[in-house]
Amino acid sequence: MKVTRSRAAKSLPTASACNRREHSRMPVTFALMYSAQDATGDLLMGDGSVVDLSHNGLGIQGTCAVQSGMEMTLFLYLPDGQDPLFVMEARVAWVHGHRFGVEFIKVNLRERNRLRYFLSANLVKAA
Repeated sequence: MKVTRSRAAKSLPTASACNRREHSRMPVTFALMYSAQDATGDLLMGDGSVVDLSHNGLGIQGTCAVQSGMEMTLFLYLPDGQDPLFVMEARVAWVHGHRFGVEFIKVNLRERNRLRYFLSANLVKAA
């Protein structure tokens, strides 16, 4: 007679949301405009509000629907009274309705320094 042993099944890891962000995002509220090309090549222009911000990306509540992976240009109206902060190239990382997250791809040094200064000044105020 053959004796078989049963082995306890390994449990699979449960699916859970993980935060892959390099920098934590600071909750903010200010206006922005964005533009991109959709899959058909048509120009898409939207505006909305920035809801959170970090050194490498931001969360947006927008007026126009976008798709994950879409590349866009951003104009951020920081509440510092200066001209809009220009992000040459950003990529949509995730979408949930008209709310989406964007990762900065190309920002010139002047604008990157301005963003860094804005974040550090506002993090001090929030603490």
